[in-house]
Order: sequence, then C-alpha cells, then structure tokens
Amino acid sequence: MLVTPPGYNPNEMPTKDDERISRLRGRIAQLPKTPGVYLMKDREGVVLYVGKARELRARVASYFQDSTDLLNTRGPRIATMVTQVEEIDVLECETEVDALLKESRLIKDIQPHYNEQLKDGKTFPYLEITTSDDFPGVYFTRTPRPRGSKLYGPFLDPGGIRDAINALQRIFKYRTCALEIRADDEKRRFFRPCLLHAIDRCSAPCADRISKRAYAEDIKRLR
Repeated sequence: MLVTPPGYNPNEMPTKDDERISRLRGRIAQLPKTPGVYLMKDREGVVLYVGKARELRARVASYFQDSTDLLNTRGPRIATMVTQVEEIDVLECETEVDALLKESRLIKDIQPHYNEQLKDGKTFPYLEITTSDDFPGVYFTRTPRPRGSKLYGPFLDPGGIRDAINALQRIFKYRTCALEIRADDEKRRFFRPCLLHAIDRCSAPCADRISKRAYAEDIKRLR
C-alpha cells in the first residue's frame, strides 16, 4: 500500500519549465551589473532576440518575472519568446552608447526572429553623420539622406539614440543644427553662436570658433 506523504500535492511538483526558469535565474544572478548586450537563445543555440541594457543583470531579470506581469509589460510576442529561451549570453560594454551600437550591429548581422520588425529598417531611427559638409553635423533621423552621409543603425530604441547623441556631443562638441556652414564663408566670424556653444556642447563652426581641420579631427574620433 502506497502512503502519501503529508502535504504532498502532485500539482505542485516542479515541471520542466520550472526547472528551466530556475536554471536561467541562477545564470542571471551571475550576470554583471554593467552596460552590455544580451542574446536570448533557444535549445538549438539559435538567437531569438538581441537587446541592450544599462545594467545587464537587472534588465535580463525583468524578462523572468511573473508571466502575467510580463504579458502586461512586454506584450504577447516577448512573452512567447521567453518560453523558448534556454540560454542567455551577454557581451559587456564600457558604456550604454557602446551597447546601443553593438545591439544594432548584431541585429543586422543575425536578424533574430523576435527582432524581425527591424529587418527592413524603414521606420526605425538612425544616427546620421553628414560627410559632404565642410563641418559635418550629427543627427537623429528616420529618413536617411540618399548620399553624403554615414549611417549607424537602425536602432530599436529612439530614446536611447537621442540620449547617445546628447552624451557624445558633450565629448566631441559637434553641431546638430541645420545651418549650411562653409569653410570659405568669411562672414562666419560675425555670426553669433547659439546656446549650445555657451554651455560648451558645440564648438561653433558657424561662428568660426574652430578650424575645418580641428573639427574634422573631432568627427574622426567620433566615428
């Protein structure tokens, strides 16, 4: 005669999915608290989804919350993807901007199924650096120029690329205006620079405050 242990409930026995989630949470607990890119893979090692994070551990952990919460916060597509995840790989980056650029490159190279809305790149933002101008500008755009520019993207997160442009501008002090600025325009020295120059965010080529060569060096370091 079989004796049922006190408190035994067959419905509460761990399932294979419980074991999968437990194993993945163990992996997540070991992830670094740094910026980076994460790759969600299925049991065959196929990359299902690529994303970027300001803090890898917290971001990846957010996918393995209560299933109802995940459905409400991320939608049915991502909730379905999470049920297929068997492995998580990460690539650490020095900054969130680096992670943003690496995410874009990986999505274009791998074309994961759950990032497929990015494949045509037609409605997603790019970081654009004009190359045909004497003093190249750096812009957020959804409609890239047909020629005369260097593009980075497409990106998944419009807010992230705007933040990246602002953060990088503090370092490289490039222009983001729509002015047509020519190096041979002698009237530039009489032009009054905008507020961005006053707060040390732009080197003001519009007002002849930087040479074409020095400005080009800043853009070269940016690229």
